[in-house]
Amino acid sequence: MLMGEYNYAIDDKGRLNFPAKFREKMGAEFVVTRWLDDCLVAFPEDEWQRITELLAARSIVKTRDIQRFLYAAAEQVTPDKQGRILLGPALRAHAGLQKDVTVIGVGGHAEIWDTAAWQKKQASLSSEDIEAAMAELDF
Repeated sequence: MLMGEYNYAIDDKGRLNFPAKFREKMGAEFVVTRWLDDCLVAFPEDEWQRITELLAARSIVKTRDIQRFLYAAAEQVTPDKQGRILLGPALRAHAGLQKDVTVIGVGGHAEIWDTAAWQKKQASLSSEDIEAAMAELDF
């Protein structure tokens, strides 16, 4: 399970240090693509395969926009010896990644945020919002 919040800086080549605690769970290669809330998502290969199978089992008419959104920008990444992954320009542009980046664990996947956007997102969540969402899920 991926948990925690880690702050890094993207270098001039678009490389991001990926948290060491996450790399073992993510595997030697994993998939990064654009995600909701203007951030990126990193899926371990097995989770990416599950999503691919889920979409393939549904009507292409109903899933085409989701497939376009996820697959068009998806990149398979392999951390280098220093634990850095290369994020292409399209991915960085989608999430507004310039310099300061926050990587968070969200259970089965990780999200990659511009740090200022992550802080704004956290500030926008009230305890009432979380309580309502938990009640809706019978949590």
